[in-house]
Amino acid sequence: MKQVKMNIKLKIIFSILMITALCFGFIEIYFPVENYSFERLHIFLFNLCTGGTILLYYTRGKERVSKTIGLFFIGSLIYAFSAFLKIYPLTILISVLLFILVEKVRIEKFSLFPSGFIQSEESVSKKFHQASLLCLSIGIAMASLVILNNEYFKLVTMRLLTLDTFFLGFSFPLSLITLSLVFGMLEKLEKTSARMIMEVCFWTITLGVIIFFVFMMFEKMIPQIFVTSALFTAVILVFMLYTIFADKIQQKLFLTSGIGFLIFTAVTGIAYICIVMSEGYNHHNTKWLMQMHVFASLYGWNLCGLSIICRFDDFPISMHSLTVIGIHWLTAIVLAPLGIFYPLFAVLAVIGYAFITLTLFFSYNTRRV
Repeated sequence: MKQVKMNIKLKIIFSILMITALCFGFIEIYFPVENYSFERLHIFLFNLCTGGTILLYYTRGKERVSKTIGLFFIGSLIYAFSAFLKIYPLTILISVLLFILVEKVRIEKFSLFPSGFIQSEESVSKKFHQASLLCLSIGIAMASLVILNNEYFKLVTMRLLTLDTFFLGFSFPLSLITLSLVFGMLEKLEKTSARMIMEVCFWTITLGVIIFFVFMMFEKMIPQIFVTSALFTAVILVFMLYTIFADKIQQKLFLTSGIGFLIFTAVTGIAYICIVMSEGYNHHNTKWLMQMHVFASLYGWNLCGLSIICRFDDFPISMHSLTVIGIHWLTAIVLAPLGIFYPLFAVLAVIGYAFITLTLFFSYNTRRV
């Protein structure tokens, strides 16, 4: 796909939303508001409003923001705040609009039926790309069904069948579009025997996450371990292919760091499930582990992908790459999780994250080191 340079106004909007999203992640802990969950704004502003809009913008491949993309962005903000304020009729109404807009962009880029998934001539990168759009539209639809069930019809009762559980699914499309970038840098392997490994990785990751979500909903722990182990293996294969065969450019350094975050989330996920299954399990004793898992995924792996999309044609950009990556890991793995327990670390996490985001979005495109 032909890349385009994102204009300064969009970078400002997206960077502000990303930083604000992290702030909302801490607000609920230290300034709780009864009956309202700032966690929803935390998830929505990053995954849906920022990530979803960037995904559609990237798919369109045009420098100017179209009416479709602009409408999705505004609609996603309305969705986020209506869900936060529990104005569910408005949330459901906006869901229909967002679903139509995502499918419109997907069908224009690919086709009505995702037949490309089973076509050998379709690159693995494009398969991940279409899967990302499809998961976004399905995620919007599924969240609406959960709202209808829980608030109105009450047909199904399950402990984990909650809005907050399904809202976390909006992170998956961002993972898939980042993997599309990774496999886009491996296109030279498409005509080799490595193509089979790439296909296996695609199906293992896309189907694996869906199967894992089903087992999680039914609270089946042992199957979760098997699925998570398969996902971990697939990610390791991706990491090996990418580090060995992708061209040595600045983008590769950041995406390699991103895959490192993804491996970290897999390890912490497996560890969490094992602890839950152990005798004497206490939810409070594993809160720190789950926070490391969440922050590594959301503000580690996903941020790497979104920043690369927004700056793809600007690379190489002027920064000390290893220093920025080091601060990124410190912020996502140490400062942000500790910020859940100690206010000072929350402030440091926001400062560190703001530095990373602003550096990635606004550094000049002349490499200094």
